[in-house]
Amino acid sequence: MVLTMDRNPMEIFEHHESQVRSYSRSFPTVFKKAKGYKMWDTDGKEYIDFFAGAGALNYGHNNEKMKQKLIEYILEDGISHSLDMGTEVRAQFLQRFNEIILKPRNLNYKIMFPGPTGTNTVESALKIARKATGRQNIISFTNGFHGMTLGALSVTGNSFNREGAGVPLTNTVAMPFDTFLDEGDSIAYLKQYLQNAGSGMDLPAAVILETVQGEGGINAASFEWLQEIEKLCRRYDMLLIVDDVQAGCGRTGTFFSFEPAGIQPDVVCLSKSIGGYGLPFAITLIKPEYDIWGPGEHNGTFRGNNLAIIAATEALSHWETEEFAEAIQEKSIIIKDRLDTIVDKYPQLQATARGRGFMRGIACGEGKEDYADKICAKAFEKGLIIETSGPSSEVVKFLGSLTIDEEGLHKGFDILEEAIEEVVRN
Repeated sequence: MVLTMDRNPMEIFEHHESQVRSYSRSFPTVFKKAKGYKMWDTDGKEYIDFFAGAGALNYGHNNEKMKQKLIEYILEDGISHSLDMGTEVRAQFLQRFNEIILKPRNLNYKIMFPGPTGTNTVESALKIARKATGRQNIISFTNGFHGMTLGALSVTGNSFNREGAGVPLTNTVAMPFDTFLDEGDSIAYLKQYLQNAGSGMDLPAAVILETVQGEGGINAASFEWLQEIEKLCRRYDMLLIVDDVQAGCGRTGTFFSFEPAGIQPDVVCLSKSIGGYGLPFAITLIKPEYDIWGPGEHNGTFRGNNLAIIAATEALSHWETEEFAEAIQEKSIIIKDRLDTIVDKYPQLQATARGRGFMRGIACGEGKEDYADKICAKAFEKGLIIETSGPSSEVVKFLGSLTIDEEGLHKGFDILEEAIEEVVRN
């Protein structure tokens, strides 16, 4: 399809689309094509993608093997929509996920299809925790982000997002994340609330956390902190929910972001890149003893997205051996080195490097927060798609595809450095 309007195509979005649109403002062009780690707009300009669909494209744009599987399935009149009826592809995914992902990690979960998005899986996790324990409160953490529906918003920290709810967000308690307090022990703080009868906090049903906070500013929890949180959950009979929507599917170097910490959550939320191709897909992993749903008690019309399931099943082939994970970890060293170099080279930013694996960023210092937006805008002009995160959009956030090669990484970071050079010089 070719745009034939005489006026600037961007005016179409301004004229017809809601003011809620976001990324079309950050990246003001009309994209036409994408492959691997590159995108092209309608003028033919090439961009390196350090955004990867906000982490939904860990395997790159238009992955060839997934594309062929999808084309074959469509041409054979495969079932695209089936709610949660049994389909051949659904059975294949369940079997392969268990064999490739769960068994080798000694994990035992029932797999739930809650609906197609990250906020759907979070909503289901909160509901099952409350149903299983008979309690209402959920402990969440400062700068956490879990979605935009009311339940997920109630455990999200960002005030701008929370205000959009328009109603009180209740039955949750926010505690300091591992990296939140400048001084003080966040675990000791949480312990006091749980053990002190005068704290005013009813015993919670669950704790929900991201091991690396994506939208909250690329804040990576230490493995020791995660282990202490798990101990508290066991001591007080609270479910531990890990939201791995953005940090999972290899983003931090292992399939689940919590693996290196040696913890075993009671519930795990997966979306974004679990679908492989960028198609809407989410699953909730639930320890069998907590899988106490009545049939249809949590449901959704699009919980049977068979096209996404086809791509998701093919994506699992990346994890049949250790080769893919090892490549992620090797390239993660390059990313860390480039970010550390930027921090050292540009003291004007007063920046710090953050994150783990392929989920990293540089946080501009106090009073320099606006630099991040300027850097990302300048980088876009030069052909690099990269976004900000953090409560004040102070973090330049790397979220490139896991399949990007070393040449693409270096070329993208070269552009980023050029953008930083221009911003700090002016």
